Amino acid sequence: MGSNVHFAAATGWLSTFWLLIAIPLASAAALLLLGRRADRWGHWLGVTSVAASFGLAVSYFFALRGVDERSAELRLFDFIDVGGLKVDIGLLLDPLSVVFVLLVTGVGALIHAYAVGYMAHDPGRRRFFAYFNLFVAAMLLLVLGNNYVMLYVGWEGVGLASYLLIAFWYAKPAAATAGKKAFLMNRVGDAGFVIAIFLMFATLGSVNFDDVSNGVGALATGTATVLGLLLLLGACGKSGQFPLQTWLPDAMEGPTPVSALIHAATMVTAGVYLIARSHPIFDAAPDAQTAVICVGAATLLIGAIIGCAKDDIKRILAYSTVSQIGYMFLAVGLGGVAYALGLIHLLAHGFFKAGLFLGAGSVMHSMNDQTDIRRFGGLWKPMKITWVTTGLGYLALIGIPPLSGFFTKEPIIGAAFDHAGWLGAVVGGAALLGAGLTAFYMTRLFVLTFHGPRRWTPDVGQPHESPPVMTVPLIALALGSLAAGALMMTSVVDWLTPVFGEHAESSEHWLITGATMAVTLTGVGLALVLFRKGTETEEQPAGILVTAARRNLYADAVNETIFEMPGKYLTRALVFLDNRGIDGLVNGLAAAVGGGSGRLRRLQTGYVRSYAMSILAGAVLVVVAMLAVTLG
Repeated sequence: MGSNVHFAAATGWLSTFWLLIAIPLASAAALLLLGRRADRWGHWLGVTSVAASFGLAVSYFFALRGVDERSAELRLFDFIDVGGLKVDIGLLLDPLSVVFVLLVTGVGALIHAYAVGYMAHDPGRRRFFAYFNLFVAAMLLLVLGNNYVMLYVGWEGVGLASYLLIAFWYAKPAAATAGKKAFLMNRVGDAGFVIAIFLMFATLGSVNFDDVSNGVGALATGTATVLGLLLLLGACGKSGQFPLQTWLPDAMEGPTPVSALIHAATMVTAGVYLIARSHPIFDAAPDAQTAVICVGAATLLIGAIIGCAKDDIKRILAYSTVSQIGYMFLAVGLGGVAYALGLIHLLAHGFFKAGLFLGAGSVMHSMNDQTDIRRFGGLWKPMKITWVTTGLGYLALIGIPPLSGFFTKEPIIGAAFDHAGWLGAVVGGAALLGAGLTAFYMTRLFVLTFHGPRRWTPDVGQPHESPPVMTVPLIALALGSLAAGALMMTSVVDWLTPVFGEHAESSEHWLITGATMAVTLTGVGLALVLFRKGTETEEQPAGILVTAARRNLYADAVNETIFEMPGKYLTRALVFLDNRGIDGLVNGLAAAVGGGSGRLRRLQTGYVRSYAMSILAGAVLVVVAMLAVTLG
């Protein structure tokens, strides 16, 4: 979007794209309201609704290609009209939003189908699919809203639905705690986002995308910087970026399909969408752009380092997501053509990370819900489909050609090195190191899970392949992991040109490509040497760095020390002040009045002689006072 943004009014078939949100939302409402009457068929309603939204999304994509402006805006009705603030319930379908819609509904439909088999024996399956549909509807509202308030409504809806899904098995204390942690840490980021919306209205008089984009050039640099940093805070909370990343790995306590939906295609990408949608603000605030770059570079290293030391298959993948979203933040922070590079990596990541999470769920399904990769090994023989599909996702993630990750990650590393000054060298080096660490921990995961000696516990029995309802989505995602990068590299950049404008193509980086492949293969080789014969089944003593990584680089301890403990002590102090100070004053005053009243009441004896004596004493005092005044 440049300085003259215009969104065409939706007409014809495009005027019905509100159905994208309405269908999964109606499905969620039906599943919740019908209750147990929908238990036998509710899961299929959930799958069908998201699949229908995907079909509509494809049709709207082709319809949008025939529109000159490549955009369609739909204003449904007024939402807020107070003073100078006017906010519509409105939707926007443009090249950026339709990319996210296709990802959310396409990958979401595959995950929904997989969940039919994964949740087959769960008594709450119907309720699970209701929350699943609610999540998809909220995410679609987030990416289709035509102003920041609508985006924020979807943003909060995603937060609510993610809490319900992460804490779905709420009887488990760990799941309940993880859901609460995710909800509270997201509120920190959400506070930054909502303040940014207030600041937009105060300085620009509007919260519509086009008004903000056209007016941001007139803002003072300091105001634009503050606005960008507040939006970055919101994005960090939702996308699990430093320093708000610790909730995301704990979200693994939810069912595996939840992990795939949250960590691959939807919630964690919301922060990337927010920054991409707000790119005129960041283009006008270089310091805020630099902050995005630094957050992305730091987070991709943090996630990769911690992933190397974890033994839980889902937590390794969770920290991998933290790291890969860091690459996306790095890209959108670099600006220019890198905006599109970050989104292309986001799309490719949606395929291979969803496939990896579902592959992990298939392994857990066969291994009596165990998650410790030290207790796996030798699973490639009984689980060949899972082995092949997970292997393709693994190769795509580490960037082995010709899979998708090679076409999406290496250009980001090259763009980082192209950034001017010392910062380019630092963040480029961080991205290159992150590629090597990614290759190491993912090779470790793959080898310890599927190869080497069997280290199964006695309660496992005989591992077996998952049913077709689970393996068919795995195959589809594996095909996406194989082909998505090469297909999107040129087409998506061109498709997004109306949003981000024309940009010069990045230069060829044969040196960067060679260095990236060398570092990646080094990580693969090191992991093969260390783990091809298996590993110890119990945690062993380790050095300082490994110990720190096992403890999440002490991020939870830092958050507890800096934020949680001062908050607790402040709360206790306020409670003490309230009880002993404010309540003490009120209660003391009440006690004084009550005690004084009791003492005065004793003077009312009911004896006439006492009253007469009181009257006499009063009269004497009055006479004495009058004499004193007269004689004085």
